[in-house]
Amino acid sequence: QVRLEESGGGSVQAGGSLRLSCAASESLDSSYCMVWFRQAPGKGRERVAIMNPAAETTYYANSVKGRFTISRDNAKNTLYLQMSSLKPEDSAMYFCAADHYCTGGFTYLGQGTQVTVSS
Repeated sequence: QVRLEESGGGSVQAGGSLRLSCAASESLDSSYCMVWFRQAPGKGRERVAIMNPAAETTYYANSVKGRFTISRDNAKNTLYLQMSSLKPEDSAMYFCAADHYCTGGFTYLGQGTQVTVSS
């Protein structure tokens, strides 16, 4: 069982930046899409960024396009989400997930890290 552990969340003022990290307990090969999604209280899950290593593609939700960047360091088994120009509506619990064969599901899921953006 692969464990994913997020870190880097916190409180920041609008316009600020945060970098989230997701450390995996072991290497995940290119057959896994890596996903950042978020969930705010009373709202559904929103996939904000997806990396498909096999296809060498990334996807961003329109709500974060141009502000968030997904990346990974294979040597460290770590996925990142660089978030800039943060808005109060970005406040949510952020989770990373690994999706084997990019089916749209979650094979492995982290516990989440809270991001709070104040106006």
